[in-house]
Amino acid sequence: MSRRVVITGAGYVSGLGVGREALFSAMREGRSGVRSIVGTFDGITMTHAAPVKDFTAEDHFDPARIKQQLDPLSQYAVVAAREAVASSGLDLSDEVRETTSAVLGSSIGGLDTVEENFVLGPKRVHPMAIPRMMASAPASQVAMEFGLHGPSFATSSACSSSAHAIAQAVLFIRAGLAERAVTGGTESTHVRSSYRSWDALRVVSRDACRPFCKSRSGIVLGEGAGVYVLEEYEAAKARGANILAEIIGIGMTSDGSDILAPNQRWVEKAIERCLKDAQLNPQDVHYINAHGTGTKLNDVCETEAIKKVFNGQTKQLAVSSTKPIHGHTLGAAAGIEISSILLAMNEGVIAPTLNYNEQDPECDLDYVTNTPRNGKVDVALCNSFAFGGLNAVLAFKKV
Repeated sequence: MSRRVVITGAGYVSGLGVGREALFSAMREGRSGVRSIVGTFDGITMTHAAPVKDFTAEDHFDPARIKQQLDPLSQYAVVAAREAVASSGLDLSDEVRETTSAVLGSSIGGLDTVEENFVLGPKRVHPMAIPRMMASAPASQVAMEFGLHGPSFATSSACSSSAHAIAQAVLFIRAGLAERAVTGGTESTHVRSSYRSWDALRVVSRDACRPFCKSRSGIVLGEGAGVYVLEEYEAAKARGANILAEIIGIGMTSDGSDILAPNQRWVEKAIERCLKDAQLNPQDVHYINAHGTGTKLNDVCETEAIKKVFNGQTKQLAVSSTKPIHGHTLGAAAGIEISSILLAMNEGVIAPTLNYNEQDPECDLDYVTNTPRNGKVDVALCNSFAFGGLNAVLAFKKV
């Protein structure tokens, strides 16, 4: 039997602010970090987003390190990782460092560095532009921050990047290739070229993200990082760690069919594989943190996939998308959204799907809408479905 894997630490940077409490309090209160960005950049039609709030790099890093090494992409990851490690209570001895991995996801890489050096067009490119903007920079910076020597790298699979990173970290620990991991995802999107690119794709809402609502009109961008400390269960228990949840299942598929449109069959298969890996029956699941982007195609596909897999056994199943709270954070999506599962399991509060104002007959599950719901959640899923049909589902259990 493979080894059990638990979460013992969590840290966040988001459009609600720096730290776990900033994000959790917004979920408890049904409050959004999405705000107007009108006038922030020339030549964009996007009007709302959730850029990171109350974050000053110099409060967290030496200015020379910022300039030489740290795109905001890495800044967010390191700050979130510091909170995760501190909250885990881990003693980072030399022996612990040798067997700890750093696996971080990002869909794009260091856009701020790209913008500064190649879009705005300075006469001389910064000599450290490559190390700052590479997608693996956050994983390397986190490993360097704590002196970690276990297998460490980046995953990049669009909006499933952090789900795949966490899945890989779980597999390392199950297989004994690492004893613990610092893992999750990070994204920095608050630059003009990013907003222009999403404008051009025409999947962005002009006012608000409304997942599963009939009047939904697209995504609202966010950014930030969600990072976790994962440990083998017996070791965490032996040291008296505060266990936030156990990760009991992983399901992954590839649609292999379209770069943008989701394929329901392979979304279903990802959920089914996760349930099988977790040894769960559909009726065991109490809550799903849905991918729930607020786009026409995704929300119907995800709803139908859930209905098909659960085969009508959805009475006990609460569903919500927290993207209206923190924005769609792309490669950091699962990293940030798992917070809603930890909140539900440890505080009995299910975060709501905000901005819901009209029922869609095609989306007919029990969505937690507009206000938080109190309820017992012992088992939950987190869905991530990315452009290119890169699907990942994680299952969690209260310990």
